[in-house]
Amino acid sequence: MEPNTVTLVQESFEKVKPIAPAAAEIFYTKLFELDPQLKPLFPTDKEGAMVEQGNKLMTMLAAAVAGLSNLDALIPVLKDLGKRHVAYRVEPSHYETVGAALLGTLEAGLGDAFTDDVKEAWTSVYGTMSSVMIDAAY
Repeated sequence: MEPNTVTLVQESFEKVKPIAPAAAEIFYTKLFELDPQLKPLFPTDKEGAMVEQGNKLMTMLAAAVAGLSNLDALIPVLKDLGKRHVAYRVEPSHYETVGAALLGTLEAGLGDAFTDDVKEAWTSVYGTMSSVMIDAAY
């Protein structure tokens, strides 16, 4: 992974951290708009459960983004995460939808800071991470 790509992703994610709860809400709204059939995979009927799910998402993203500086340590974590998602009934095709929701969330959350270069960096990083997860799980 190119050092500039890692830098762009890490620096842009720093701008997302202060709006993490809103970003998580945007993400799940976009995810369910893109594919309403994914909604049953999440605890949407329990009060407060999606807030907790959003916290887990943002914590996982923060760890993954930080881990880009040490891929040797990050890859086993991503492989394990991919395997665990099988139990949640996640299918390989869902990763594409998640990627689209992530990019849409970053665009909404970062505004003008979501430049073409930042979009390209996130697309590259998410593609690599999701490939690792899919390959380990399926």
